[in-house]
Amino acid sequence: MEIHQLRYFVAVADEGNFSRAAEKVRVAQPSLSQQIQKLEAEMGQPLFDRLPRTVVLHEAGRCLLEFARKILASVADARRCVDELKGEVVGRLGVGAIPTIAPYVLPPLIGTFQKRYPRVTLEIVEDVTENIARRLEDGELDTAFASTCDPGPTIERHSLGEEALLLLLPKDHALAKKKQVKWSDLKPEKFLILHEINCLSHQVSALLTANDLRPDLALKGAQLGTIAGMVAAGIGIALVPEMMVRYRPIPGCVSLSFAPPTPKRELNLLRNPLRFQSRAAEAFREEATAAFSVSANNQ
Repeated sequence: MEIHQLRYFVAVADEGNFSRAAEKVRVAQPSLSQQIQKLEAEMGQPLFDRLPRTVVLHEAGRCLLEFARKILASVADARRCVDELKGEVVGRLGVGAIPTIAPYVLPPLIGTFQKRYPRVTLEIVEDVTENIARRLEDGELDTAFASTCDPGPTIERHSLGEEALLLLLPKDHALAKKKQVKWSDLKPEKFLILHEINCLSHQVSALLTANDLRPDLALKGAQLGTIAGMVAAGIGIALVPEMMVRYRPIPGCVSLSFAPPTPKRELNLLRNPLRFQSRAAEAFREEATAAFSVSANNQ
């Protein structure tokens, strides 16, 4: 059993497809398939059921997967530990972020970090909280940006503060000229929210319920950019993170703050406390903390 075979096996299990798995690990598909076959021969039974359009883990594959993930995570930790002996900030760093944070925070932060630490190879993953947490647990990521996330043995939260949620309106909306808005102003409105797989969707739904709002939900979108386009078209209104509005002007829309108490969401940097913490990960955490501190002071 070889490390690269386990890496290929995990990729196929995650992707459910040999072609996509080969692209993920950057190897030719015939080579990947051959290595999986060798691994199955060594195991003495098939690891996957090959279906016409996908592959599904066989019972033996499900048994092996948990151990394979742990082995790969331990190997990655060993490499990081050796890199630390060089006394430099080097090596691979896996950074994750949820979709309602990634496009607004990562570009400037990653740009600054790479200029300061050019020998760190960054791998960026944008995904929902549940998948980000699993990737941290499996060792695919070293750190990740999220909002609400339950702490546990494999998840440690470092608070980056809180962020206001703003009301996004069409520019010609009757409320658009107000300086602040109250929840009672929104009784007749249709709200646009993200799909419930996003934590922001749950946060917004809880706020609406707490303020006795039961509006028609005109759309459950997958991305904030889609929601903003629908708002501009006059289909409804939405609650959006302040960082989205600061990032760039949103054509056809205006944003309003709420009268106190202002609705907010948490901003957290996550890590797995059971994993080795490299110098690169520590440096990234310092950069992220400083960036959010500057942002908070400029509000």
